[in-house]
Amino acid sequence: MKNNKTYRFILSGGGTGGHIYPAVAIADELKSRYPDAKFLFVGASDRMEMDKVPQAGYKIEGLWISGIQRKLTLKNLAFPFKLLSSLLRSRKIVNAFKPDAVIGTGGFASGPLLQVASSKGIPSLIQEQNSFPGITNKLLAKKVNTICVAYEGLEKFFPKAKIRLTGNPIRKDLLHVKDKHIESKDVFKLTHNKQTLLVLGGSLGARRINQLIEENINFFEAQDIQVIWQCGKLYYDQYKQYNELEHVQVHAFLNQMDLAYAAADVIISRAGAISVSELCIVGKPVVFIPSPNVAEDHQTKNAKSVADKNAAVLIREKDLNTDFQNEFSELISNKNKQSELSKNIEALALVNATNAIVDEVEKLLKSK
Repeated sequence: MKNNKTYRFILSGGGTGGHIYPAVAIADELKSRYPDAKFLFVGASDRMEMDKVPQAGYKIEGLWISGIQRKLTLKNLAFPFKLLSSLLRSRKIVNAFKPDAVIGTGGFASGPLLQVASSKGIPSLIQEQNSFPGITNKLLAKKVNTICVAYEGLEKFFPKAKIRLTGNPIRKDLLHVKDKHIESKDVFKLTHNKQTLLVLGGSLGARRINQLIEENINFFEAQDIQVIWQCGKLYYDQYKQYNELEHVQVHAFLNQMDLAYAAADVIISRAGAISVSELCIVGKPVVFIPSPNVAEDHQTKNAKSVADKNAAVLIREKDLNTDFQNEFSELISNKNKQSELSKNIEALALVNATNAIVDEVEKLLKSK
């Protein structure tokens, strides 16, 4: 779709990497198709997008907005004022920037912005990463033109005619991790003929997963397993002493995620939507330990949708003490089970998600 118009796009999503990363990936793909296009991101003024988006090379404006707390709290008293302030600010931003299309990837800030844009008839699209939608996207569903989703069965929450099954945008460097297996073992200084466990609790870390790994340090050694353990920056000081052990490496954060995935034979992970999408692409055997402390328990639903297809092992936090060692021993000692899980999770991968979403944006531009 080529013409001489310089398109203008506003993208909004934030609060967590799971909302920010898809927005940046969509912007990058739009930029590759329209090198002269103008971009503006809109986020919550006190959240991580205010740092992460400029690092990715895009300008961002902040709104004074946060979610409603589930418990009765004084913070909720400020919510109506924040919402009104954000709606007024969003109107100002939209009027000044004059976007041709607006894209939301979830998080509080995308609510007011897409509400304003859709009320002005500006073509609008939201991308829902989870199998259970967040409150912002549920509220926006009636107003926007197109809803891109990563899971089947979301017509329970969204108007069916607007839904497009695209998948979640993922990092391009994950598409060929299988080719990097030998290189990655060298980069991490691992023993080549030993099985490697990669442990991921998210960028900030996951307390219960970290406790589990600490409790099982000797168990992993007895199983002849070497461990790459991303414990998260909040927990690094607590666990860095285990770097002294020959079979364990503790990292606050893994910058070369593609090589970490490539080195792994088995992965333990939370079940955030973007993690699940990445792990489908990576195609390694996975043990999901979903966080029970997230809205609508959506991580358990994400993990279950994969485990139900015999494509991963799911262990709930409450069952770790009784089930973990048995489940893990069976997986690590059974190569057939490992290759079956690998094959089945890879079959769920939606590799072209970013392209598919931007194709939908192009359709909106054409129909304008």
